Amino acid sequence: MKNKKFYLSISALLLLCAMLFNIVSCTKVKAADLMEGVTPREVEVREELSEDNAAVTDFALRLFKATNAGGKNTLISPLSVLCALAMTTNGAKGETREQMEATLGMSAEELNLYLYSYMNSLPTGEKYKLSLANSIWFRDDERFTVNEDFLQTNADYYGAGAYKAPFDKSTKKDINNWVKENTDGMIPEVLDEIPPEAVMYLVNALAFEAEWSDIYKKTQVRDGTFTKEDGTKQSAEFMYSEEHRYLEDEKATGFMKYYRGSKYAFVALLPNEGVTVKEYLNSIDGEALSALLSAPKGNSVQAAIPKFETEYSTEMSEILKSMGMPLAFDEDNADFSGLGRSSAGNIYISRVIHKTFISVAEKGTKAGAVTAIEMDGKGASDPDETKRVYLDRPFVYMLVDCENNIPFFIGTMMDIEK
Repeated sequence: MKNKKFYLSISALLLLCAMLFNIVSCTKVKAADLMEGVTPREVEVREELSEDNAAVTDFALRLFKATNAGGKNTLISPLSVLCALAMTTNGAKGETREQMEATLGMSAEELNLYLYSYMNSLPTGEKYKLSLANSIWFRDDERFTVNEDFLQTNADYYGAGAYKAPFDKSTKKDINNWVKENTDGMIPEVLDEIPPEAVMYLVNALAFEAEWSDIYKKTQVRDGTFTKEDGTKQSAEFMYSEEHRYLEDEKATGFMKYYRGSKYAFVALLPNEGVTVKEYLNSIDGEALSALLSAPKGNSVQAAIPKFETEYSTEMSEILKSMGMPLAFDEDNADFSGLGRSSAGNIYISRVIHKTFISVAEKGTKAGAVTAIEMDGKGASDPDETKRVYLDRPFVYMLVDCENNIPFFIGTMMDIEK
């Protein structure tokens, strides 16, 4: 009997080892790390970023306006898109580069230094964090040659890992696993396929998680009604609190609610009665939004936030063309010669894939975003006056870095049930 148990134990152990070996074999990355021998050079961090913060906020708002689908929930991370496009701009030349720089609001060199300094100054604590990661994936093909200067620049400023890969099913799995890991599992995948024409992916992943400064108690959470713009009533759970950072302009009221450490904040803007979300967004520009975020008033605010969780995905090629950079998507005339060379045809951007996720609840907020760029070859008020802002109808919301007043997520909540 003892021998039988012993043999059963050995068999179970061998089976377990075989299973573990199979798992390891299946998840082994086939991509070759191109950063071996490429050492990031030292870059001096810019201490003062305020000079360019308004330009970044302006790009964020322009991108969101161009993306926003009227009547539907929308959520993008302008910071994630900006990082991915900035890396790509380092490989652009001539008019292609000029159009991209004009759309992004800064030259490539200015963006490199700004984003490097920004990423290296992000506060992180036990109860809050905002993290970004970048990677570049190239097709392993003798017809495609990578420009070493391009790799060096993106290593210097973005810490981007670069990988040569077969661009088969294993590469799709590797990229999706990288995305899942660097968004803390919030975005499980970004690619559904790798087209045969694809020669490169530039990927940014962003993850945010933070507790509220004051976590909601059970007594602060009550059932209520959310009313859509068409008048439809929806059941929702609302979280009630008193805040002390009031926002107001001609067409909306709102508030800032801090996360632990007061380094990051949730911002909500509720259009006035009779003003739609689209009308409100059309009424503001980057300069106005930057001014609004940098000067909240000290009024007490009776606030109510609905608990919600939403995810969003979009392909941004047409959006970015309309914003002023069509050449980057022109298969015949795009100039990405600074990136590398392909004997298979001209290199151009074929897709800009963007996915986001956010969860807002009693304890705090979790949010993730990924951007993959696929390139193919071919008035003063009384501070004691209490305000009331209940988000019980469609509103605009943001996650904001309080040091620079930059929205790194922007969304609209139009339908609480989706």
